[in-house]
Amino acid sequence: MLKLQDITEAAPMDDKCGRCTQSICCNSINQSIDTPRSIAEFDHLLWQVSHENVNIFKDADGWFLNILSLCQHLQNDGACGIYEKRPFVCREYDNDFCELDEPIHEGAELFFSDYESLDEYCRKRYKTWDRRFD
Repeated sequence: MLKLQDITEAAPMDDKCGRCTQSICCNSINQSIDTPRSIAEFDHLLWQVSHENVNIFKDADGWFLNILSLCQHLQNDGACGIYEKRPFVCREYDNDFCELDEPIHEGAELFFSDYESLDEYCRKRYKTWDRRFD
């Protein structure tokens, strides 16, 4: 079993992080979610995207819940305040393709930032969408 102490530091990233003035990757959580397939699953996504600072997107890697939330360890200069003790997910981060290259809302195959946009998509996808309440 892999232990955190056994993990070596990730390879140095290119200068993208040095050029990023907004600490973009530290301003949100992208949580992988199961691919929604049913009306009920899309209806559940409607509830999630109805909350402030929550988006849903689909890209080449699958479906994600995007929660806009600033990391509490981010310092005013954009540096990590717990760099030496940062979680594994931060250590393994790879900026080969990040939001500095292209914002999620522009690069995603599908992007929903509110109830209305997801509801419109579901109306087109399911002819019986409005009958889910019956």
